Amino acid sequence: MTASKDIYNDRLSELCEEYRQHNGFNSQDYQTYGVKRGLRNPDGTGVMAGLTNICNVHGFLIADGERIPDEGKLTYRGYDVNDIVNACVEENRFGFEETAWLLLFGSLPDEAHLSRFKEILGHYRELPHNFAEDMILKFPSKDIMNKLAHSVLGLYTTDPNPDDTSLENTMRQSIQLIACLPTIMTYAYQVKRRAFDRQSMYFHPIDLNLSTSESILRALRFDMQFTDSEAKLLDLCMILHAEHGGGNNSTFSTRVLSSSGTDTYSAIAAAIGSLKGPRHGGANLRVRSMMNDLKEAVRDWEDEDEIYQHLAGIIRKEKGDGSGLIYGFGHAVYTLSDPRAVILKRTAAKIADEKNMNHEFELYKAVERLTPKVMQEVKGSSKVICSNVDFYSGFVYDMLGIPSEMFTPLFAVSRIAGWCAHRIEEVTYGGRIIRPAYRSMVHNKEYTPLGKRTE
Repeated sequence: MTASKDIYNDRLSELCEEYRQHNGFNSQDYQTYGVKRGLRNPDGTGVMAGLTNICNVHGFLIADGERIPDEGKLTYRGYDVNDIVNACVEENRFGFEETAWLLLFGSLPDEAHLSRFKEILGHYRELPHNFAEDMILKFPSKDIMNKLAHSVLGLYTTDPNPDDTSLENTMRQSIQLIACLPTIMTYAYQVKRRAFDRQSMYFHPIDLNLSTSESILRALRFDMQFTDSEAKLLDLCMILHAEHGGGNNSTFSTRVLSSSGTDTYSAIAAAIGSLKGPRHGGANLRVRSMMNDLKEAVRDWEDEDEIYQHLAGIIRKEKGDGSGLIYGFGHAVYTLSDPRAVILKRTAAKIADEKNMNHEFELYKAVERLTPKVMQEVKGSSKVICSNVDFYSGFVYDMLGIPSEMFTPLFAVSRIAGWCAHRIEEVTYGGRIIRPAYRSMVHNKEYTPLGKRTE
């Protein structure tokens, strides 16, 4: 068996070498033919691919053709996310459900509409009969994101009208997915614990009267206990992760698939697959790993020179994962600040004292202060850089006792509100399949019969 496997691996290596010999591009060709890699213009702005009423992400100004750094601003349907968060904090209430309503329908709900919407979400939080057993329990996954995508596709088979793309049906599917994806996530985590971590799993009865964040914490903890402040902290994270414009990779994936006329489940499963990537939603896990390495390597967390030297080692690819990247910094749009990171930092400052994690919080702040300096002095970068939402989100989840494998899935169960809003907008108003161009770089060749080919 081992010998045959070695032979297979040798042949696979040969095949990969065959591929390398006949493929690849000259990096200069991208400039020669005006290819906008990553669908981005030379000045870093995104290629205009569509219109939306759902969200605006502001991070810089354009003056005389120059990109001028500016404070970041994020608005949902025209409302500043800071105002949404501040209202929920001042009124001591949960806000994710209101945010989902706002993103889906375009208006702020009154108390009656919001109450009814919460009832509907509670009703749909339960999974279809035997779905947990047949789709999740029998097919455990080490990666919860893959289980989310697999389960979302599985919901297609339980839908009596899965391919109808009318507004009424797509809205119904969207609300059901927003409601039940957190349930799928917590079930997938419990099954993963048993199947791969050899720990006990527990499925608690669902309390339909709880908010989304309360339901998640209740399902994750063996004793079902959580504090109101913990639930509202998670709720705040979900508000901040709920939407971020049509151009981010996972939302654009939703748009691309939706433009083809495919079903809701296929479009959302694609978005989940996109968000899993370490260049997108999976970045929060990279931040945590980076910070864990730093905490072990730096002896004195108050010594900024020692922290600086460690960060410099990351840039020089001597430390960390060898990528040369300081995770949690930089953004395609934000320059001076990421409003989500600002809010999370402000909130973390309040909670860190309660959780006795001030020392660690100060370390995060030191890394945030020093990273732009390290980037400038060691890497020679003149780009204005700020911390992004991934930098503090993992720290907040740590304070909530949420395991690291849940970081990106929590992003997904929040962002699905935005994905569904964009799918509805694309299906209703898009009108054309998204189909950008790729320039072919091959030349015409004469076909050689099989018997006349040589190695």
